[in-house]
Amino acid sequence: MPKGARGSVESAATAAWARQAPTHPQPPLNAPYVLEGATVVLPTGPVQNGRVIIDGTQITTTAPENAPTIDVRNHWLLPGFVDIHNHGGGGASFTSGTVEDVLKGIHTHRTHGTTTLVASTVTGDMDGLVQRAGLLSELAEQGDVAGIHFEGPFISPCRKGAHSEELLRDPDPADVRRLIDAARGRAAMVTLATELPGGLDSVRLLAEHGVIAAIGHTDATYEQTVQAIDAGATVATHLFNAMPPLGHREPGPIAALLEDERITVELINDGTHLHPASLQLAFRHAGADRVAFITDAMDAAGFGDGRYWLGPLEAEVADGVARLVESGTIAGSTLTLDRAFKRAVTLDHLPVKDVVAALSANPAKLLGMYDRVGSLEPGKDADLVLLDADFDVKGVMRKGEWVVDPQLN
Repeated sequence: MPKGARGSVESAATAAWARQAPTHPQPPLNAPYVLEGATVVLPTGPVQNGRVIIDGTQITTTAPENAPTIDVRNHWLLPGFVDIHNHGGGGASFTSGTVEDVLKGIHTHRTHGTTTLVASTVTGDMDGLVQRAGLLSELAEQGDVAGIHFEGPFISPCRKGAHSEELLRDPDPADVRRLIDAARGRAAMVTLATELPGGLDSVRLLAEHGVIAAIGHTDATYEQTVQAIDAGATVATHLFNAMPPLGHREPGPIAALLEDERITVELINDGTHLHPASLQLAFRHAGADRVAFITDAMDAAGFGDGRYWLGPLEAEVADGVARLVESGTIAGSTLTLDRAFKRAVTLDHLPVKDVVAALSANPAKLLGMYDRVGSLEPGKDADLVLLDADFDVKGVMRKGEWVVDPQLN
């Protein structure tokens, strides 16, 4: 298996074909048309024998009497998934790949139901991150990604995970501002160890600029975490992972993040990053409206085992689990959100309504996009996922076009 690409920056125009070519031919239907008979998961819960009307790129309320109808009985219809923490897929890296590589990774996740995706970077030198921000912001302006998430370099060397310690730095607000500016209004989130020098000032800076400040890769105490939340932090980056464990005398960041209603907690539900009991603890303590399932995916997601690069570090993927070659540290995941959904409802026995909120509505609200995506409601983008009775993907639609054509009559 080849290692992940480390290509040079190229114009997005040279890879426009990757955005235009669907996986399958589009169905020959005149809009509006109706998807009818599925169990449709609405914000209020599943509705059996439901219908969703598609008109062009949007969901609408009515259709003419002669509108074509697609029978989707014995299926589930969910809103398209929203992933706020994703480093790549399909053998391609969002951190180091060319524009064509990035588009390949995006397309891979779309075929697994993720219709809205934030591209995440990993720790690198500042000049390289500024350059990467320019490339990804261009793709954000074109609608290929929903924004940029900078995970590092402003993280703790004590909890660095799969990040290069040599490139870590304290969160100097001037450096944070440099990345915000390089992203040209497309910075969605920055993960910081807020206990480091400059951390609280950087959180305030991010909040002032409408960028999510996420607490992660942190060695903070309970009290320091509370200070960061009061300063404006609103997300816990992959809760439990890369932070001190919950203790009875030193509760650490986990207790502060779980108890505060201002915090949305990211969870990686791949069966590797979290014990099922930890997942249940977080989901039930925070509540269904404060959980965002993420992938934290790296290049191997949707691709296969082998050797890959995660920024400057080499990772080996075996049996779907990525670990750094040098240290054996878990290095992101190979998860796709359709697998996170299926695991949550079949193994974790979480209610479908709550899982869909964690996969769609909650992250859409965090991004300020809930008026367009995150639920199957009239006026929103026609982004949806069609699952069979076993919760396997049979169709994916984005903005009214089938990315994965269900081939239904």
